[in-house]
Amino acid sequence: MKEVEFIWFNGKIVPWKEASVHFLTHSLHYGTAVFEGIRCYKTEKGPAIFRLEDHVERLFNSAKIAGMKNLPYDKGQIIDAAKEVVKKNNLKECYIRPLFFYGYGKMGLDTVGAKLEAGIAAWPWGAYLGEEGVKNGIRAKVSSISRHHPNSVFSQAKISGAYTNSTLAKMEALDAGYDEAIMLDTNGLVAECTGENIFIVEKGKLLTPERSNVLAGITRDSVIKIAEDQGIHVSECKIKREMLYSADECFITGTAAEITPVREIDNRLVGNGKPGQVTKKIQKLYYNVIHGRDKKFEKWLELV
Repeated sequence: MKEVEFIWFNGKIVPWKEASVHFLTHSLHYGTAVFEGIRCYKTEKGPAIFRLEDHVERLFNSAKIAGMKNLPYDKGQIIDAAKEVVKKNNLKECYIRPLFFYGYGKMGLDTVGAKLEAGIAAWPWGAYLGEEGVKNGIRAKVSSISRHHPNSVFSQAKISGAYTNSTLAKMEALDAGYDEAIMLDTNGLVAECTGENIFIVEKGKLLTPERSNVLAGITRDSVIKIAEDQGIHVSECKIKREMLYSADECFITGTAAEITPVREIDNRLVGNGKPGQVTKKIQKLYYNVIHGRDKKFEKWLELV
């Protein structure tokens, strides 16, 4: 991680190294925090944050789902703070991480009386799965670890403790020599990757798992809207594991991963083992959108 100069922490801009918490911070021990991942991109008009309001809306929805009450800041303040931390650090392109968490002063599993705190960091972060992966595709494996049942940890909330599930699957994949893991739900159907949604291409059509047990990703939603604008049929449906193996193309989507092709799954080539035409088209269209080169989707960009 490349350090920058400042972090927004509990309503103030503070030096990066001073944004610290006590060892007995509740959320550090119990995973009781909610977060977002957002990106800011260079455009001809200056740095612009992609779908900022949508991300902040989801952050507050996550807090509500997680049972957080009396949040110390409202949506407008978090939006302004996200812009402020990008501007204060003079960043042109960056990743932005807002977090609501329970701080020091209360231990035990319940959160009654625990103090809610907030922070927003921003730093330069390139391709999450590497430039080579973005260009030529990554290798993935179907994980032995299932995605949470939707009634155990709510899939529509980005709750920090729930991501232990993703970390276990990610490390299993890395230890086996792959770049990423594809997770099945408790019914054995394809759900999502450790931090990304997944799409496959069959005969020119896009297929992606239903939202019943996956995070309704903002990049996922963007891809669906961009594809439909181009006349590409998109279907949200049940996807069996073997459909991954027979797919013509496959790619994953997320704020960090953006649009990353998958060239191989479980030692089986996807298509001819190279990013396919539909994947490359979606990837190019998406990059035009996030850099402000497509007027139809300018509303998704919030200038800093």
